[in-house]
Order: sequence, then C-alpha cells, then structure tokens
Amino acid sequence: MMRTPASFRGPRMKSIVALVLVMAAGATGAAADQLVLQGSSTFNRQIMEPSQPAIEADAKHALTVIPNRTMLGLKALMEGRAHMAMISAPLNTEVDALRSTIPGLAYDKLQSHVIQRTRIAIGVNARNRVRRMSIAEARQVLTGQITNWSALGGDDQPIRVVLVGGGGGVTATVEAVLLAGNHASGPNILYVKTAIQLAQVVEQEPNAIGFGQLLVIKQRGIPEVATEQPIEQELALVTLGDPTPAMQAVIDAARRAVGK
Repeated sequence: MMRTPASFRGPRMKSIVALVLVMAAGATGAAADQLVLQGSSTFNRQIMEPSQPAIEADAKHALTVIPNRTMLGLKALMEGRAHMAMISAPLNTEVDALRSTIPGLAYDKLQSHVIQRTRIAIGVNARNRVRRMSIAEARQVLTGQITNWSALGGDDQPIRVVLVGGGGGVTATVEAVLLAGNHASGPNILYVKTAIQLAQVVEQEPNAIGFGQLLVIKQRGIPEVATEQPIEQELALVTLGDPTPAMQAVIDAARRAVGK
C-alpha cells in the first residue's frame, strides 16, 4: 500500500482537502447555472430567438434551449431532462393529456409562470376573399357545421382546415378556447407536423384555413381572417415545484425582455 509522505500529513493535508472541496463546490455551482429549457416552438420563436442573449445577460445564467412541442417539454421536465418547460398551451389541458398516457407522475407540483400572451393567427390563401368571421363561425368551421366558404361570403368551395398535430400549443389552445377541450371534428381536416408546414399548405391550397403561429403567418405575408375578439395563447415557463433562484432569475428576465 502506498503511504502518504510525512510532509503531506497534518495541517498541510487538511488544507489540500479543503481546497479540493472548495473547487468541487465551485464546479457544482457553475454547472447549476447552465439551465435547460425544452418545449414549445412557439415560445422559442416568439421569446427565445429574439431575446435569449438579453435574457441570459440579465439573469446571469446560460441557457440551453431545445424547441420541440409543449407536451415534449413537460415530459422532459418531469423526467429530469430539463430544468423548465416552455409551453404555449393551457397547462391543465396538457396535464390531462399526459395523465392519460403517463399516469402516476407528480403533476400537482407543476407551476406555470406566464411570460407573455399572444394571439393565434387564422390564415387563408391569398386568393381567398374572406377576411372576417365570428368566433362562433370559427367554432363551426372546426366542428364541421360550416364546410363551404360560401357560408362565410367566399366562393362555393369546400373548406380545408389545417392544424399542427402531435401536441402543438396552438392547436391545444384552439381546442381549449373554442371547443371546450374537444378535438376538431370537421370532414376535411389536415394535420401537419410544424408551423412552417401549416403556412406552406395555406400558401399553396386555395381553400385552406390554418390556425397557426402569429409570427410565422406574419413573416410569410399570409392574409389573416379577423375575429371580434382574439384567440389568445399563454406563453409560459413551467417548473416542477417552486422555482430555484436561478430559475426565478430567468423567469423575471424573460418577462422584462418581452415587456420592453
């Protein structure tokens, strides 16, 4: 067995051990400052893409951002693969959906911290002359009670509803606000994978109507259909239990960033 030299025994050895412990503590603290955010692509596009450097500088914490879907962000949070989830749909509706597939998790500990509210855009093809409908009519389009553009003052053509499927925040919000949490049930519904794909279909399909991300619809110059009141979605960060000081700093910095 290798023996510790006499010169390393006693006070000198204690000092070395203390230094190692301090260095280890410092490394742990630095690692804790790197926070992982995962979830809604809407949240990412609206808040993180334009403001991440400002949020990191203000909060004094580095962020790793993984955009995918609201539900995937919540799963990552519950499974310990993210410090916070980015969501763009009502937390209770997403929790209900997760409970049906993954029961037994600590869903009651999830806390939503709203960062911003934004409206959902209803986009139509440039050749479509319809530019206004009521909330009631939008609901009837989604439930199949209105299936032809002529009922809305347009051409005698079937309405093609385009939605993002697979746990997207926009669709979840539309279903929560307009359909009391039920799924769209019209006869001519197309589900796509991303907000960009939704925009592309609306651009190419003369009879399409897409419920999509406001920023994407505006960026691509797609005409919008106005309603008497906006269909709003909440963009929020979700924590499992109370936020740590580092998480709270990021939440506060994000709110300040979008408030400018």
